[in-house]
Amino acid sequence: MAPFENLYGRRYQSPIGWCEAGEARLYGTNLVRDALDKVKFIQERICTAQSRQMSYADKKACDLSFVVGENVLLKVLPMNGIMRFGKRGKLILRFISPFEVLERVGEVAYKLALPPSLSEVHQVFYVSMHWRYHADRSHMLDYNTIQLDERLAYEEKPVVIVDRKVCKLRSKKISALKVQ
Repeated sequence: MAPFENLYGRRYQSPIGWCEAGEARLYGTNLVRDALDKVKFIQERICTAQSRQMSYADKKACDLSFVVGENVLLKVLPMNGIMRFGKRGKLILRFISPFEVLERVGEVAYKLALPPSLSEVHQVFYVSMHWRYHADRSHMLDYNTIQLDERLAYEEKPVVIVDRKVCKLRSKKISALKVQ
């Protein structure tokens, strides 16, 4: 007797040989049927997960639509001049003064009445570039004071250094500036 059989009263079964030694039988029709059942089960689970994720996305999505003659703000992109990791600009959205909607072009684009100073910019914008206008001017830029290019981007320039600070690490000193 093997030591395992002597101790436990049964033969040792390793994960390699769980099936009995001898001639193996193929279960052709049952194997195919089981595989198809598993595929259908997986497809149902994927469909359930997709519909759940779609319901989350639908709650966040809002269909913006504007009426002809309504005023909207236009989003512009600030550029820092330094491109880091392929990203450009800041996280803060900036908008320029309200423009009148002239007409709706397709389902998700609008043609705006732009002033002559923005003549090089195309007049039709996608709906994500618009923002509904409210009478609060604290979050808008004056487009006359900045130089916009054809992509509605402008270069930011520092005005004044507000604060200086030296951060000490173990072996380094890093100077930090707060710029307005």
